Amino acid sequence: MDRLKQIESFALVATKGSLTAAAQAEGVAPAVMGRRLDALEARLGVKLLLRTTRKLTLTHEGIAFLEDCQRLLAEFASAEASVSAGGVKASGHLRITAPAGFGRRHVAPLVPDFLARHPEVSLSLNLSDRVVDIVNEGFDCAVRVGDLSDSSLISMRLADNRRLCVAAPSYLKRAGTPRHPSELMRHECLTLSSDASQTRGWAFRIDGQVQHLRPSGRLDCSDGQVLHDWCRQGLGLAWRSTWEVAAALHAGELVSVLDDFAAPPNGIFAVLPQRKHLPLRVRLWIDFLKEHHGSPDYWGSWARASTAETP
Repeated sequence: MDRLKQIESFALVATKGSLTAAAQAEGVAPAVMGRRLDALEARLGVKLLLRTTRKLTLTHEGIAFLEDCQRLLAEFASAEASVSAGGVKASGHLRITAPAGFGRRHVAPLVPDFLARHPEVSLSLNLSDRVVDIVNEGFDCAVRVGDLSDSSLISMRLADNRRLCVAAPSYLKRAGTPRHPSELMRHECLTLSSDASQTRGWAFRIDGQVQHLRPSGRLDCSDGQVLHDWCRQGLGLAWRSTWEVAAALHAGELVSVLDDFAAPPNGIFAVLPQRKHLPLRVRLWIDFLKEHHGSPDYWGSWARASTAETP
């Protein structure tokens, strides 16, 4: 019988407090765990556990052995992870996907710095507004913005994402400023077409409840950047994310309205096919995104820099 498996089983039984709980955690029959413990004790020539029908107790030898086993198992897991992840130095190829607009502004500009830190890593970046099937299409990580649908994927929140109702000063001067979300129905609203996202409409907190409205206007588009540009030109109101409009707000090109009715923030997430056995390059990429997107300074400095670059 595998010596490592015997040691792992002993540590699991000691931690769980019973053969049954340990067996359930590993997905085997309690008798299998019992045979492993018997083999381990026979090989060592010492009793490690006192087992009765009601409880399980570690002997003095078992207590001392458990401490050594836990340390050795932790060191083994660390050594194995380093090897399977490409060693201490990250290497290999990363396949990343992100929404087109967000990816252009807040993922692609970070890639050169990440590759400079990890010269043995290569990276492919896919920018698409469709929901990419990262499992079947072979992506290591997706960056997603907004509410996540229920799934078996692993998600890690990187930052909050707020949506604002915005317009150019020229539009508000011409059409007036809405004071309540119900007034949007008499305004020109720039909306995403039905084949894009935001299928539930624009979200506002009204009377303590989040409600979704479907304003309309003469213009809609499937591309958020086009809506942003139309909004800056004074063609109507738009409901956009702060990551997109922060620079224009900072520059005074856009003004937010209906702030008293703003819905709670959703999130910006890193989404993974699974959490176990992540290559080192993937773990470092996630940490790199957290370092930037998780910092308030990042968003403030980006808005200032983007304002300075605006012609």
